[in-house]
Amino acid sequence: MLRMLVTGGAGFIGANFVQYTVRHHAEYRVRVLDALTYAGDRVTLRSVADQIEFIEGDICDRGLVDRLVAEADVVVHFAAESHVDNSLHDPEPFIRSNVLGTYSLLEAVRRHGGRFHHISTDEVFGDLPLDAVEKFTEDTPYDPSSPYSASKASSDMLVRAWVRSFGVAATLSNCANNYGPYQHVEKFIPRQITNVLVGERPKLYGTGENIREWTHVDDHNAAVHLILTKDRIGETYLIGSGDERTNREILDLILELMDQDPDAYDHVPDRPGHDLRYASDTTKIRTELGWKPVYGDFRAGLAATIAWYRNNEWWWKPQKDSVEAKYKLLGR
Repeated sequence: MLRMLVTGGAGFIGANFVQYTVRHHAEYRVRVLDALTYAGDRVTLRSVADQIEFIEGDICDRGLVDRLVAEADVVVHFAAESHVDNSLHDPEPFIRSNVLGTYSLLEAVRRHGGRFHHISTDEVFGDLPLDAVEKFTEDTPYDPSSPYSASKASSDMLVRAWVRSFGVAATLSNCANNYGPYQHVEKFIPRQITNVLVGERPKLYGTGENIREWTHVDDHNAAVHLILTKDRIGETYLIGSGDERTNREILDLILELMDQDPDAYDHVPDRPGHDLRYASDTTKIRTELGWKPVYGDFRAGLAATIAWYRNNEWWWKPQKDSVEAKYKLLGR
């Protein structure tokens, strides 16, 4: 069996990746490294706890990282601070985790060898005009607009430099917005769903005209496994469903699927520097690797996500009050 180290494996995408790997890829023996910050929760891995090994630790702990990477054949790097609003309030944790943490992992892989895959975001490219038809490609110049996206752009550049300078066997992927089970209630879709479930009105930034491309987390993780299988070192792949919707359209659909009045929400002040539109041209991963999303019907995927939050209050309810208190302080 191949030994796989998953960093950030108790967070949203990482935990879903671990569960997906256990279900579909028995060739891997999975070890998870996670610092269990507010966005990571070990209980998220409860269903696979007896099939993985979990280590609580920080990717900036170079001694720990060196030992774990030395014992791994494959490292899949999800660990990151990832919330734009939090990065605007306090950028320092983003620089530490996303930049210095990635550096720590790259140096360990450089010493010990093995395969490295780096998970990134389409936010590194900045944004696109609302009325444009162009999309991001793997060759789009970076133009990050928040401390979060700047820190992820920095980590991407480190990975590319370590491939070129030191021959590290790495690949990268930049994904569109993910949704699905176990997403922290601070994020847009679960925040609106859980607001309805607790009897609070959902919140919409500004006019809600900002456009995002939404991809189900299982489709994202299937794409990552394809990239690992093909082993095209140094390559970058964009991952996205192609389904673009305004934030207002997303909220309208949530209200409809949850049997709420269409105007049962509040406008709140827009986020500073709020990117207008993200959209990715995913021709490369579709043609080279044969990937396509299973959840091509966003309505069905969103309905399944709503059902998950409705049926798993035990997981998200303990987070809810503190998240809303923080948003209240920010006026959002």
